[in-house]
Amino acid sequence: MRIASLIARYLLGLIFLVFGLNGFLHFLPGPIPPGVAGQFLTALIESHYVVVIFLLQLIPGILLLVNFYVPLALTLLAPVIANIFFFHLLMAPSGLPMAILVIVLWSLVFYSARGAFAGIFARRT
Repeated sequence: MRIASLIARYLLGLIFLVFGLNGFLHFLPGPIPPGVAGQFLTALIESHYVVVIFLLQLIPGILLLVNFYVPLALTLLAPVIANIFFFHLLMAPSGLPMAILVIVLWSLVFYSARGAFAGIFARRT
């Protein structure tokens, strides 16, 4: 399980490093999808909210790759991954398999770092 967690951490870090950098450097071309998904992305782009999203992908991606503050990186990525999943589930289903893969990778890394989250899951204080 330790090797699977290590591989998952590197893959998750690499995915978010690449897509976070792509938000700033635009090296992966991709058209804005049609329909509601396109309207949603256009609103995020025009409001510059995507800068925050890309930073919240880039910084935890780097932290995961260098194995530094992994619980913090997982905490920062959890809402980003939830938004990615629901975006693809509800508006752009073509990316749903990749979103599910990211959830599986995140879960494997979380499982290996679950001790850092023990206080959050305590029934009583």
